[in-house]
Formats: sequence, C-alpha cells, structure tokens
Amino acid sequence: MKKILAALCIVVPAIFAFTGAYDNGLVPLPANEQQPGDAAKGYTYLTTGDFLKSGLPYGAFVAANGKSKSNLLQREGKNATLSHGYNMIEKDGIEMVIPTCLQCHAEEFDGQLVMGLGNTTLDFTRAGRRDVNTRINVLKTMAPKQYAAAEPFLTAFATTYPLLETEVRGVNPADGLAAVLAAHRNPKTLQWSDSAMLTLPDKLIPTDVPAWWLMKKKNAMFYTGFGRGDFGKFLMLSNLLTVTDTAEAREVSSHFSDVLAYIRSLQPPAYPKDINQGLAKKGRRVFNDNCSGCHGTYGKKDSYPNLLVPSSVVQTDSALCNALVENKQFIDWFNTSWFVQGDNPAQLVPFNGYIAPPLDGVWVTAPYMHNGSVPTIEAMLNSSIRPTYWSRDFKNPEYDYEAIGWKYEKHEEPHKKKVYNTTLPGYGNHGHYFGDGLSTEERTAVIEYLKTL
Repeated sequence: MKKILAALCIVVPAIFAFTGAYDNGLVPLPANEQQPGDAAKGYTYLTTGDFLKSGLPYGAFVAANGKSKSNLLQREGKNATLSHGYNMIEKDGIEMVIPTCLQCHAEEFDGQLVMGLGNTTLDFTRAGRRDVNTRINVLKTMAPKQYAAAEPFLTAFATTYPLLETEVRGVNPADGLAAVLAAHRNPKTLQWSDSAMLTLPDKLIPTDVPAWWLMKKKNAMFYTGFGRGDFGKFLMLSNLLTVTDTAEAREVSSHFSDVLAYIRSLQPPAYPKDINQGLAKKGRRVFNDNCSGCHGTYGKKDSYPNLLVPSSVVQTDSALCNALVENKQFIDWFNTSWFVQGDNPAQLVPFNGYIAPPLDGVWVTAPYMHNGSVPTIEAMLNSSIRPTYWSRDFKNPEYDYEAIGWKYEKHEEPHKKKVYNTTLPGYGNHGHYFGDGLSTEERTAVIEYLKTL
C-alpha cells in the first residue's frame, strides 16, 4: 500500500540550513520552555479567581439567567449558584459575575463535565442583533454604584459582542474578539480607547475550540502555531476585556503559570464503549504507516513531531491562516505590546498553514477541522462523504460512537444559520485528503485505533 504521508513527513528529513524548513515544506516548531507552576493553585484560580476585575452585578446576572442547580464544579457560596463558565468575585463591596476560561474550555459530555474539552455548543449567531446598550443604560439608571463597578466590563462587552456574530452555532469567534480588544487597547499601557485604533477585519473567521490536554505536547499555541514563547501570556488574553493597566496585567499573569500547570495535568477521557482490540491493532499499523509522521505515535514510546503544514499541502480552508499573515497590524500590535516584555515574553509568528495536532482523546473532540466543519472522523478520513450542508441537535445531542463524532442531518441547501454551510468563506470542509487513499477496511481499522488514544 502506498504510504500516503511518508512522502510528506519523513522520519529523518533533509533540513534547509538557514530556514529550518523540511524539504517537503513542513516546518518543525522549536520547543519553548514554560514556567513551572502549581496545578492545584491553577485549578482554584480558574474556578474561583478574579482574572477579570469587573463583570455583571450578581443580582442582575441572576435576574437575567437564573441560578444554576447543577454545581458541576462542586463550589461553595454564591459560586455554587453559577454554571461552570462563571465565577463570582467582589470589588469595592460589589458582588459581580465574570465569564471564565471554562465557558469555552469545558463541556458537558454524556452527563459529565469534561475539563479542557472545547465547548462546541455556544451560540453566537445572533450576537450582532442583540441590543446590549439598552440593558446597560437601565443598570446605569437603576443601580449607579453597581454600574460603576461593572463599567469596565460593560464597556468592553458593548463594543465587542455585536461584532462576534457567527454564521452557525457551535463555532467560536475567539480570533475576532482578540482583534477587537487589541484595536481598543494601547499596546504599551493596555489602557482602553473608546475608538478603535486599528482597522477591524471585514469578516469574522470561525474556529473550533481545541482540547486543552493537547497543550502539553505542543511547542506553540493555536491552530496556526503562531503563539510562541510563554503560553501563560496567551492564556490570560481574556484579561484584555477589563484590564486597567500593566500593573493589573502583571498580577493576573503571575497566576497563569499555575493555570498552565493545571492544563498540562489534564488527561483526555477514555472511550467508554467496547473496542475491537484486534481491529484496533490493525488500525495502529495503518495509522503509523500513513499518519504518524505528522500526528505522532502513541503508547509507551509516544512521540509528537510538532510540524507546521503549509496550506498548499494540507489544502484546508485557508481563511484563518491567511488573515493572520495579511493583517500585519494585529501581529505588530502584539509584538510591540506589554505581552512581549519581561523575563517570560510571548510572540506571534504568522505562518501560511496549520499545525498538525496531536490526537490524544480525538474521539471526544468532534466536530473536526480547525473550523469545526466536519462532524465525524469517518468523514475526515473520507472526503467524499463530507456533507456540504449539515446540522446537529443541540437540545438533545447524540454522539455516534462508531463513526466518532456528532450524529447529524444532511441538507440539500443552507437554511439560514441553523445549518452549517461549508460553502461560506472560512467555513470550508475541503482539504486533509490523506485518508482518501485508504481502503474502506483500512479506514475502519484506523477509526477503531483512534478510539484507544
């Protein structure tokens, strides 16, 4: 059988002397030493900490959203009344609710909260049509002291949220949020500007939320691998919502080595159904022959090559990586900002392509591709069955444990924002055709093997 990826991911590659690029265009990512931290402290900071210093008044939040009865994090006090994606903090005697990292980086799956699993249920499809200013003005009139404490958050929220509308539910506008916040922050002082200081992108490019447990293997962050240096600096970027100055940023940053330590301690959940071990053994051989050069090997002697794959090779939707390469103003903003200062700097290094991710726990991370455009691994390995228009049930979600991914319905045409439309710019499901050369039996075996990771 033809070794599909062997030609792309050679074990002992020829290396260009000065560029660091493989002769097939793949680029190895250099390792970045990370600060040590305390995982237990990181968990506490994530689930009860004040990495945002402003939010919505607790009373107003509960009036609008009600109290959560699940308490999935087993927290105490008023935090026990909030869902896992929020913390209750206190500022100037005012109790406030802040959104946390877990809003996007934890998801309920089969009745359990899986820490670090990307949340693919969030709905940003009506963000641009919600009147947030009316509600803000009501609070300002009715509760001026609470408004004063909440003002930094409310100002940023009113500015950013209307620009975060996506074309389908389940994708994330994180890159768009980062761009808007950067446009309204002085890179040196981090102070807020009511008017944008950078030209905002015309279109929002969606992303899927990657699993946090993969971070322990990766030498760079994000789908394009452009986040280099101190991962803690990137993890704390949500602080740009409410940060007042660099002194506050330093205080928040001091906790994120612990947060990173917690993230690196996470393990993916085990596949909960029976696995055909004989078939999985065959799948491992096929995988190692065809996929491991880019995605790594697994088991007692696991390895991960940390390779950037050019768009011309992987052929997936290039809107995301192109935007990062072309929008130089945002790269320059970051690379001249507070985030690149001090003993543990971070840096953005754009690349016209994507990192080939590790696949630990891949069975639970549907949908697939960097934009969540493919509902199952079966369709990832066979491009001919990828649906152009598809939807899944968010109210009563069902997982397909055989095809590995979300059970979905195919459609003949798009239906507004209820159906994933892969013909839209940034939402394409093309590329990653490496599995097409496998036989049906080989693909079935690989899927069985992937259940074991």
